[in-house]
Amino acid sequence: MCNLYAMLASQDNTRRHFAVDPARDYLGNAEPLPAIWPKYEAPILRLGQDGTRELVSAHWGFLTPKVSAKTGKTLKPDAWNNARDDKLTKSGLWKDSFLNRRCLIPGTSFREAKGRNPAEDFWFALTGTDPRPIFAFAGLWRCGQPGIEGDEGDWTTHTMVTTSPNKLVKQVHPTRMPVILDPEDYETWLRGSPAEAAELLRPFPAEKMRVARQGVGLLGDKGEE
Repeated sequence: MCNLYAMLASQDNTRRHFAVDPARDYLGNAEPLPAIWPKYEAPILRLGQDGTRELVSAHWGFLTPKVSAKTGKTLKPDAWNNARDDKLTKSGLWKDSFLNRRCLIPGTSFREAKGRNPAEDFWFALTGTDPRPIFAFAGLWRCGQPGIEGDEGDWTTHTMVTTSPNKLVKQVHPTRMPVILDPEDYETWLRGSPAEAAELLRPFPAEKMRVARQGVGLLGDKGEE
C-alpha cells in the first residue's frame, strides 16, 4: 500500500500536463507538496458537472465512522487511502465512485518503506529529463462522508487505486503498488466505461521508473537526486 506521496510540479506545469483551462483551476496558489499523508489536502483532476476537466483540492482517504470497542464513543474516522483493484466493483466503499467518479491524482513520487527499527524509505519516481516528472495515479473521489459528523463529513476525498507491483517496486513492497496511468490513458480512465477503465489497472512498466531517493527517515521528497 502507499501512504505517502509527493507533488512537486508547478501549477502551470500541472495545468499543461493535464490540459486544464486556467479558468477551471480551483487550487488557488498551490504550493509544492513534498509529503502528502492520509487526510492531507492535495490536488486531483476530475470532470466537472459539464464534463470539463477541473483541478480541485481533496483530502486523501475516504472516511468511515469508527467507534471505541471499549467505551462505545465515537473516535476519529478511519481514512481509506488505497483501493485494491480487485475490490472496486465488490466493495460498497468503492463501487459507486469507480462507476461514476474516477479521477487523476497528480504526483511526482511515492514512498514505500522496507524493514523495521529503522525502516528504510524508498521514493519511486518516473524516468525522464526532469528530476521529478509529473504523472497521474488512478484515483476515485467522492463529496461528503456518510456517517461522519462535523467538518470532516463535508470533505471531498480521494483514494488511490493499487495493483500488483512491478519488479522494481516488488523489491521493497512485495504485494501492491499504486496504479500509474500513461498520459494516453487519462481520458479513458476519466470517461471510459467501467470495463475500459478496468483494463488500465496494471503495473506501470518498471523500466520507466527509478528509485529517486533511498535512506532512513526520508519522510518527504524535495526533489533532490
